[in-house]
Amino acid sequence: MLKTGKILRFDEVRGYGFIVPNEGGEDVFMHANDLVDEKYLYQSGREVEFFEEMGEKGPKASQIRLVYRSSPRRSTPAVGFGPGAGPARVRRGAAPPDGSAAAVLLTEYLALLDAQGSLDYAELVHRAVLLAEEPETARQLAETYDAVYVDEYQDTDPAPAG
Repeated sequence: MLKTGKILRFDEVRGYGFIVPNEGGEDVFMHANDLVDEKYLYQSGREVEFFEEMGEKGPKASQIRLVYRSSPRRSTPAVGFGPGAGPARVRRGAAPPDGSAAAVLLTEYLALLDAQGSLDYAELVHRAVLLAEEPETARQLAETYDAVYVDEYQDTDPAPAG
């Protein structure tokens, strides 16, 4: 079952930490091998969604994904432009720090989608896959369909239009 919680702590070097489930109960172990997003994005206090399993030593999270929410500090989303952004900060030939600008852009993009109550296609497919992997849903799909196909090119391929 898909659950949500907040990261209590995560040691990026050792590759493990713990999640406090939103519905309460015992802290859930998390390991770097079960992270969907880049490891450096998982920091204390970040909200995540995950599947809880029983590990050898107690509850363990799998398929851990960050949950993006709109920023309460920002009244109007400014995708790609944070404080101090602009021509003075972006100089010709200046190397981006370490990909953090792309991470900020992605975070703001996802926050904007979330604030609008929207999903992009990749997130829609991701959530559909998570749902289809739940045992009861997987059983119902297997009883009803021989296969499930996803047409990733439906918007660009004119062939289906006919």
